[in-house]
Amino acid sequence: MASLTIEGLKKQFGAVSAVDDVNLSIADGEFVALLGPSGCGKTTTLRMIAGLELPNAGRILIGGKEVTQLPPRARDIAMVFQDYALYPHMTVLENVGYPLKVRGIAQNVLRDRVSEVASQLQIGTLLERRPGQLSGGQQQRVALARAVVHKAQVTLYDEPLSNLDTKLRLEARGFLKRLQHDVGVTSVYVTHDQAEAMALADRIVVMNAGHVMQVGTPMEVYNHPANTFVASFIGSPPMNLLPCTLDAAAHALRFPTGDGVRFGEGEHFGALPQAFEKASQGAGQVTLGIRPEHIKIYDQPTENTLPGTVYVTQLLGREALVMVTVGDQLVSVTVDSDDPLPQNEQVWLAFNPARVFFYNAEGNLIK
Repeated sequence: MASLTIEGLKKQFGAVSAVDDVNLSIADGEFVALLGPSGCGKTTTLRMIAGLELPNAGRILIGGKEVTQLPPRARDIAMVFQDYALYPHMTVLENVGYPLKVRGIAQNVLRDRVSEVASQLQIGTLLERRPGQLSGGQQQRVALARAVVHKAQVTLYDEPLSNLDTKLRLEARGFLKRLQHDVGVTSVYVTHDQAEAMALADRIVVMNAGHVMQVGTPMEVYNHPANTFVASFIGSPPMNLLPCTLDAAAHALRFPTGDGVRFGEGEHFGALPQAFEKASQGAGQVTLGIRPEHIKIYDQPTENTLPGTVYVTQLLGREALVMVTVGDQLVSVTVDSDDPLPQNEQVWLAFNPARVFFYNAEGNLIK
C-alpha cells in the first residue's frame, strides 16, 4: 500500500481538454471515488494513473516515487476493468493466480494465496470452473480476487459494477466494501453512479468537463455542495435550485413569481447574513439551493411559505416524491408515502432555514 499524489495533471486529445489541472492527494489505504457524468475526465485520469495514457503535463507519484513516465508494469498497480477481462481458457484458480505466476511465485504459495483471497470473496468452491461457467456476479468477484491477490500498492477500478443488474450490484458493493475493510489497499474507483460512490468511498472527487468540482467525504459533498453543478449532480432527486433576489433592506428573499419570504434579523438561515452582505454590494441575484427532504408541504398558507400547485406525485416505496409547480419552476419535495397528494392541488412550501444554501452568479457557494 502507498499514498497516491496527482499534481497539475493535464491531458489533451487534439483540441479537446479531457483533464485540466487536476490535483489530488490520496492517503495510504484510502478509498477514493472519481464521480461525474460521461466525458468529465474521470476515466482518462484513471488511465493516466495506470500508465495507459501519458499526460501532457503534471506528475503522478505513488508512495512518494514519481511514476509519470513509467509503463504500467513498473507502477505496482492492479486494475479491475468494466468487462472483467478474464482469460476464458483458464480456470478461476489460474485467472486469480496469474499475477503471482508472472512474478515467479512458487506454486504452493500461489495456491495458498489464491485460496485465501477466494475464501474472502466467497468463490472458494469455484476454483476449477472457467469464466463461461460463472454468473456475472461470480465473474466480477473473480476479477476482484485477481486484482488484490498480489497486494499491489494501488488498486484501480474502472466502473467494475456497471454490467451487473440491480440486485447483483448491491451484493457486489457489499463484497467490495468488506474487501476494502479487510485489505485496506489504496484505491481509486471510477463511476458515474453516485449511489456507488456514496456507499463505497472514504472521499469523493466530483468532476465535470475535465475539472475537479469538489473533494470531500460523501456527506460533505451531499450536505455542503460547493457549487450548483455538485448540488444538481449529487442526490436522487437532486437539490432544488431556485433563482431569487436578496432584498437586503427588507431582509427578505423575493422570487420571480412575485412572492417573497422574510426572515427576522436574529433568525439563523444558513448563509443568509453573508448572502445579504454580498448582495448589498451588487444586484442581489442569487440561486437558492435546498434538498427535497428539507421542504415541508402545507395545505394552508402560513407565514413565509411559497404557494404552488402539485404537478405530479411519484411513489418510491417508503417515500413519495411530490413535484410542485412554483411559477415556471418544478420544486421536488419528499414526503411520507402514506401522504400522497393529488395533482393540481394548491399547496404551500416552507423551507428549513438551517438547510438553505445560496450560490452566486458563477454558481459558487456563498460562504
